[in-house]
Amino acid sequence: MHLFDSDTLSHLWANHELVVERLRRCEDTEIGTTSITKSEILRTRCENLLKAASPNDLVRAQQRLDRSERKLAELTVAPFDEAAGRELSQLEQVKKLKKIGRAHLLIASIALANNATLVTRNLKHFRQVPNLQVENWVD
Repeated sequence: MHLFDSDTLSHLWANHELVVERLRRCEDTEIGTTSITKSEILRTRCENLLKAASPNDLVRAQQRLDRSERKLAELTVAPFDEAAGRELSQLEQVKKLKKIGRAHLLIASIALANNATLVTRNLKHFRQVPNLQVENWVD
């Protein structure tokens, strides 16, 4: 299983050539995202909707929210479950990981619990997580 982080999903949805090509080569592999990534994307879209300054901006923000909801519905969404909770408990014991942020730890925990590869551009943070498989499909 490959779980896409928000940065890679954005590139996929923009038809980034390298991401699309890598996805083609993984036809027999399940592709998804995490519940944390899904919530980050939807939260950002909702914040943009609420902050829109003009009626035209509101319409565009609503369209982006609707489009993101449709695209996310097409993906498997790996939840934060008991197995991810156990992974998180172990990761929280590693002092250096506190610097990467809670959301990143939650995403890493879900990926570890699902024995999944996290597809992200954020190698700086995620490579610090022991036993986490990460790939960058964008660069």
